[in-house]
Amino acid sequence: MECKKEENMKMCNCTYPCSKKGMCCECIAYHRRLNELPACYFSNETERTFDRSIEKFIEDYKNRTGF
Repeated sequence: MECKKEENMKMCNCTYPCSKKGMCCECIAYHRRLNELPACYFSNETERTFDRSIEKFIEDYKNRTGF
């Protein structure tokens, strides 16, 4: 499968400078090893905190959806 890096970059909200930006499969694998989620799972506001924890995702999700 060919990486669609340029297409992925249009949707990527990650503000952290890293070599995996736009390469979703590498980004997801990296964060999975750390028991985290990538930036695209978070709101833009929460993404800027660089807290990629599952707990932060749940908090962010609840705030966005009212759950």
